[in-house]
Amino acid sequence: MKTWIYNSVLPVIILLSFSSFTSNEDLYHVRLDPARIDADKVFLLIDKTDYRMYVYEDVTLIKIYKVVFGSNDLGDKIMQGDKRTPEGTFRISSKRYDRRWHRFMLLDFPNDVSIAKFKQRQARGQVPSGADIGNGIGIHGVEAASGIKDYYVDRRINWTLGCISMKNADVDELYNVLKVGTPVVIRY
Repeated sequence: MKTWIYNSVLPVIILLSFSSFTSNEDLYHVRLDPARIDADKVFLLIDKTDYRMYVYEDVTLIKIYKVVFGSNDLGDKIMQGDKRTPEGTFRISSKRYDRRWHRFMLLDFPNDVSIAKFKQRQARGQVPSGADIGNGIGIHGVEAASGIKDYYVDRRINWTLGCISMKNADVDELYNVLKVGTPVVIRY
């Protein structure tokens, strides 16, 4: 599986960094049909600079979602409590229905690469020695019971503690397409 990621996903991500999909309005409105998608070939690219999540099946862009994050500082997560969304390559480690966030797809943060970055920052004095890296980062819906509605996503109002939030109808659709193990690349 790792070979597939390095041989298929990463070259596509490099190509994507030179592309722009803002003119592709249809991909915001297309409905995903899980029966017609090979979940083994799906991966997500989340771009913090344009508040978008791009859903790919193999090398084909099949859907674009609007998303929001934690802090208005869109930089990489440094430590627990900074409300930043981590950058890097992760995987969906579990999925669940959630009373608070509608659907929740947990990422494998911190992974080995995240931990290594955290330790390097500690060694350089950028992170206090007693700090924790954090955990519990995932993709979820809005927290309607707290008054956080879909318009937060449309207006790019960052509100999470570092997670990726999307409209509840969108997270429903995505939840039915993704499987545990799906690669997720988050970049700035």
